Amino acid sequence: MKSLKNHISLIVALFTVLFAVQIYVAVDRTIDAYETRLKNDYSIIVVANKALTVDEFKAMDSIIDRSEPIATDQVLQRLKGEMAPKNLELLKLTLPKFYRIYLSRFPTPEEIAKLQKRLEKNSSIQRVEGYAQTHDTVYKLMLLFKDVVQIFSIAIAAVTSLLILKEMRLWQFQHAERMSIMALFGAPVWLRSAVLFRLAIVDAIIATILVCIAFFIFEENGWMDMLLRTVGITIDLFDFLHDGIRSLIIALSVSIILTLTIVIGNDEEE
Repeated sequence: MKSLKNHISLIVALFTVLFAVQIYVAVDRTIDAYETRLKNDYSIIVVANKALTVDEFKAMDSIIDRSEPIATDQVLQRLKGEMAPKNLELLKLTLPKFYRIYLSRFPTPEEIAKLQKRLEKNSSIQRVEGYAQTHDTVYKLMLLFKDVVQIFSIAIAAVTSLLILKEMRLWQFQHAERMSIMALFGAPVWLRSAVLFRLAIVDAIIATILVCIAFFIFEENGWMDMLLRTVGITIDLFDFLHDGIRSLIIALSVSIILTLTIVIGNDEEE
């Protein structure tokens, strides 16, 4: 019964580590998808005194992906009844050119400031509007959320690793008699500790399977997808191939490394 309790404790501890790591991965994946959405929606308005091509804009800064002219036909249509055709044509020639600039990635506030300065240096450009204040607020909120989740995940992993060490020491005490007998017959350290490694590996596999099941339930439930769709994001919270393999590698690494720590520490004491 006590052995089963120790098994469950280790499995729960490993499950907690894997779950925290996967939550961070899912948040990072969500933020990347949201950045892509913002990149597609975010644009800079440029007012120029002459027509500029896409290549001319790209030559100003490599972060520029494409440009679209903003039509002024609606403004001219409103003035059509109020101005003479000749004056309207003259206004059409002298009216500045308006462009919407799209970027190849979601920029940092520093990149926005640099881009704005480079554009303003061009003699053909009269004004640049980058909506820096709105952009900075969104970008800083994203970074803050990502940092909070990262710190939270690291804290959980650290505390849980200490609990795993404690459980493995209990295993060592439970199998101390068997390991001592094997030592008397000259068995090497790795052979004496094989039972600890075997138990650690089995529990790591079980914890990985439980994490996969938990995220499968989340995926099937669909409520997270509904929340993400409200902000225009569609992602896989858990990729059962890549994320499952990574979770297994993490679980095995944590288990084996901590078991090695216990075994080496005990060997040095002897």
